[in-house]
Amino acid sequence: MGDVAIRVENMSKAYKIARAKYRHDTLRDQLVDGVRSLLRPRSESRPSQEVFWALREVSFEVKRGEVVGIVGHNGAGKSTLLKILSRITEPTAGRAEIYGRVGSLLEVGTGFDHELTGLENIYLSGAILGMRKAEIDRKLDEIIAFSEVDKFIDTPVKRYSSGMYVRLAFAVAAHLEPEILVVDEVLAVGDAAFQRKCLGKMGDVAQQGRTVLFVSHNMAAITRLCRWGIWLDRGYLRDHGPTDEVVAKYFAAGVQALGELTFRDRLPEAPGSEYVRLLSFRVRSDHGEVTASLDARSPFSVEIEYEVLRPAAGLRVGLRITAHDGTVLFSSTDADEGEVARDPGTYVSCCTIPGPFLNYGQYFLTVGSDTPMIQSHFLVERGLAFSVEHTGGIGAHISDGRQGVLRPALPWAVRRLA
Repeated sequence: MGDVAIRVENMSKAYKIARAKYRHDTLRDQLVDGVRSLLRPRSESRPSQEVFWALREVSFEVKRGEVVGIVGHNGAGKSTLLKILSRITEPTAGRAEIYGRVGSLLEVGTGFDHELTGLENIYLSGAILGMRKAEIDRKLDEIIAFSEVDKFIDTPVKRYSSGMYVRLAFAVAAHLEPEILVVDEVLAVGDAAFQRKCLGKMGDVAQQGRTVLFVSHNMAAITRLCRWGIWLDRGYLRDHGPTDEVVAKYFAAGVQALGELTFRDRLPEAPGSEYVRLLSFRVRSDHGEVTASLDARSPFSVEIEYEVLRPAAGLRVGLRITAHDGTVLFSSTDADEGEVARDPGTYVSCCTIPGPFLNYGQYFLTVGSDTPMIQSHFLVERGLAFSVEHTGGIGAHISDGRQGVLRPALPWAVRRLA
């Protein structure tokens, strides 16, 4: 066993999806098909089945005391993996070895009995985790205080709101000291203050040397809390390693790093509406060349080319720049310069970002257009990737070690005191 908390070997999980051969739009359709099924051979009356592989040959290890973030698009297999590790479901093939007591929070109220009160559910969850009553008694006040439902602790949880439910569920899972804590995206249910509180508690759990598996679409939280990352894609393990590297690869997947994306050669696929259609967008250096590699010291510009198909009042075109971990740095629109009347024709909206402004690293460009409060015309999320290179330190080629995402040249004054 050694220092391994979780070992997954060639694990796969398949689900059989029953699919009816006919769609019943009306009661008449259902009645007619019911009569036909009586006359049809039995083998033909069964609905067809499709096998869906939620996980395919996934293997990895998690050491004791590690905090691991699991990332991937919806349907990638993240929740299925956690359910297997929490012993809620079994794998179709392969195996998972778990060394330690597991506390899970996979959905609101996992393991709660709706008819029991909040207090009774605390003891029930503790017993399921293998805790003694004395251990639960010792943590009881802390759990209730953290959940902030002390006024309703003797009320059946079926009368709780979803926010109250998740507060109590997380408080129980985090405070009853499991060796391994498994948390899904359930934290998104709470309000912003509660999410910050939960993330802080998870950080405390990690510092106590317990193992944490954390699934979230909040990449900033993943990179802040987790040292290691796992990337699942359509059931396969695409990558695992240091969190920053895994998250950067996840965000960069499928994103062009060519400096320009055009739809001119495939206009039927161009994003847009009956008012405006996107033709292309690009990143230009201060020398005017289209590029995906920029000098940290110099300004650069983003050009968005589009065609106005019908007169559009109040139309605006804008951009958003995102860091490698999903943090939105800033957004801007051409409406900042005042409303521009746009009759049918081809236009280019250009935004210049000063230099030095962005620190070294990889960034993603999102472009869009809308008529505020009325209609969205197009939105291309992370359509391009570009990098800001180490060209601004000593000798213009050595990194100067500045921290943070931005590196603006701010005014300083130095004077000698008498």
